[in-house]
Amino acid sequence: MPPSTSISALKPRRFSERYGVRSAWKIGASASAGAGIVIARAALAPDGCSRYSPIMAEKSAPGRASSAKSSGGKSSRAPKPAKAPPAIPYSPADVEEIFRRLHVQRPNPTSELEHYDPFTFLVAVVLSAQMTDVGVNRATRRLFPLADTPAAMAALEPERIFELIGNVSFARTKSGNLVKLSRRLVEEHGGVVPRSIEALIALPGVGPKTARVVLNTCFGEKYLGVDTHIFRIGNRLKIAPGRTPDEVERNFLAIIPKPYLAPAHHLLLLHGRYVCKARKPDCPACVIADLCRADEKWNSEPAPLIRLPDHPPGLQGTPQAKGELPRTDGEAEASV
Repeated sequence: MPPSTSISALKPRRFSERYGVRSAWKIGASASAGAGIVIARAALAPDGCSRYSPIMAEKSAPGRASSAKSSGGKSSRAPKPAKAPPAIPYSPADVEEIFRRLHVQRPNPTSELEHYDPFTFLVAVVLSAQMTDVGVNRATRRLFPLADTPAAMAALEPERIFELIGNVSFARTKSGNLVKLSRRLVEEHGGVVPRSIEALIALPGVGPKTARVVLNTCFGEKYLGVDTHIFRIGNRLKIAPGRTPDEVERNFLAIIPKPYLAPAHHLLLLHGRYVCKARKPDCPACVIADLCRADEKWNSEPAPLIRLPDHPPGLQGTPQAKGELPRTDGEAEASV
């Protein structure tokens, strides 16, 4: 018969006994301001017992902080230089030719979201998050006959908007945001969509990408709202590689020739949507196949360079495609 063991002997030892350190609060009390403390992280071991592994919390730099305060809040560190664009396997002439061909193919690129002024486009873009343009158009065809101005939208209850746009993702949240942003437009901007990126981002439900797309499409501003298609082209073709949409936008804007800055957003988006697709790029239909440096490329013969219809397939037969809906001056600028 094995020797008996007292209950007290089975009691797990305290953290301080096992690792030879004092309790976390004692360490914090005795340590200098800003010093890191030891934190015990519990994990369940295979035998069902708790094991503790001490990890160090992120430390601040009290010396630097105090020196910054003593010098009037200014840091002695020199500002970091601007990050240079990455090296790409394209010459400036190659980049110029790529955008020239895309522009010849689509001289008047535009959004597939149905709209007829900056406000209706803003609403459509807000609804487009994690949605297809086809699904958004289905919703706005029910919504716009009832409310297509900030004042009319602000007068609706979120529940009523939800009934009209129920097919879109996060419809309840987006319904509330449409009412809030419409009220802000009426109260702070006279019912007009602002042309400032800061003012747009301040609106409920409007993020940096939405603001850039609105400014580019409605006012011809030289922004590039990087969506999944533009992000894919930048990295797949190695023409504007980046780990984030902001990085891809920055690298694209550094190389896009000035004449193509305004239409670049829709040129790249439509090329990614219909030709350089996510699962399998349609290389035989690509007009820049001979210039492309993508690893996935399986054809190097460029497609014939012919002009496509002014409006993408998603707008064929709609009032916007037929020219029955008014275009703003900004839209006219953007399509030149």
